[in-house]
Amino acid sequence: MKTKPGLMRRILASVTNWAPVQLDIKDDLGWGTRSSVPGVSVTPATAMQVSAVWACVRLISETIATLPLGIYEKAPSGKRPAPQHPLHFIIHDQPNGDTSASVHWEATVAAMLLRGAGRAEKLMIGGRVVGLQFLNPDRLTTSRGSDGKKEWRYTEEDGRQRVIPRERIWEIPGFTLDGRTGVSVIAYGAHVFAGAIAADRAAARTFSNGMLQTVYYKVTALLKPEQRNEFRKNVLGAVERGETPLLEGGTDIGTVGINPSDSQLLESRGFSVEEVCRWFRVPPFMVGHSEKSTSWGSGIEQQMIGFLTFTLAPWLKRIEQAISKDLLSPAERGRYYAKFAVEGLLRADSAGRAAFYTAMVNNGVLTRDEVRELEDREPMGGNAAVLTVQSAMTTLDAVGQAPADQQARAAMRAFLGFEDKPAQG
Repeated sequence: MKTKPGLMRRILASVTNWAPVQLDIKDDLGWGTRSSVPGVSVTPATAMQVSAVWACVRLISETIATLPLGIYEKAPSGKRPAPQHPLHFIIHDQPNGDTSASVHWEATVAAMLLRGAGRAEKLMIGGRVVGLQFLNPDRLTTSRGSDGKKEWRYTEEDGRQRVIPRERIWEIPGFTLDGRTGVSVIAYGAHVFAGAIAADRAAARTFSNGMLQTVYYKVTALLKPEQRNEFRKNVLGAVERGETPLLEGGTDIGTVGINPSDSQLLESRGFSVEEVCRWFRVPPFMVGHSEKSTSWGSGIEQQMIGFLTFTLAPWLKRIEQAISKDLLSPAERGRYYAKFAVEGLLRADSAGRAAFYTAMVNNGVLTRDEVRELEDREPMGGNAAVLTVQSAMTTLDAVGQAPADQQARAAMRAFLGFEDKPAQG
């Protein structure tokens, strides 16, 4: 019996209405739990238990969260802050009534690093964005509605599930291969993170066994179940206490596997740190792995410039452009834009800052009040807000000639009829 196509479509539609198909998006590829190491499941939660992953994610997300993010206005004389724009308070101070800006961006960047994208719900009033609510990836799913279109479902902390319209989902993708969907670092690097997890587990087992290899015990007689349990309890208890176990009744002992030194356990764990840092593009010395010196320069300022340029800049640019694209209206994009202030990361020591400020003020690039603002001091006003330059420098063809002010003074005296008397010898 053949089924008519129209009837089949109605059946599928009725089934979809009754039980929408849930598509898990805990990672955007759907295979984040696969790994090449048997028995090791790699998920964002298990990967974060590796100290190197924890340190890399915290370093990037917390650093970006501490950078001031604001709305700027394009002006003929350059850019200027626009704190009066309603979006400035949302992204700079408080996205919603329960979360500060630093906490919001910390969670968003962590989701971008681990899941491939950070998502938030746009809180709207009359078509205008009045807030942002971070969406926990573990509680966010997508399904197909009765019309066949994708819809987003979010499970609240109390277990209630609600549907969020697609136009209210704000998504910031991470590194992408197709120009739309960000890829998960955990999914693509599953074999690396699985190796790091396996190395940690092996180290834990090694130390729990008192640095002994895996051993087996051979008993000549057949033991009863209670005797086996008593034997394991006594032997393992002695090993854990650091005592030498006593073997009786013709019991023999042997080893299985290789010892930790032959397997280079410590070297493997150190290499795992470098591998994890390579996936997150973080220099190992910044997560406490100082066995090898960095090639980013010897000074802290050079190292921070390298970290800002090669690690943070791509993430900062993604967030800035996503704000301009999705949170600003088309009319506002030609006038306003979002920008992170990264000057705080590049602040040198007192002597370095003093030399930099002197050069900027003497060359007329910064005013003294702008320097005071960079140092978190109140402006003085008056001449402190005026650009000044050093006047001691002159051109080569002007050497030996009277300064311009003296020439002007002499011309004025000649115009008024005054004559300069020669000096008495």
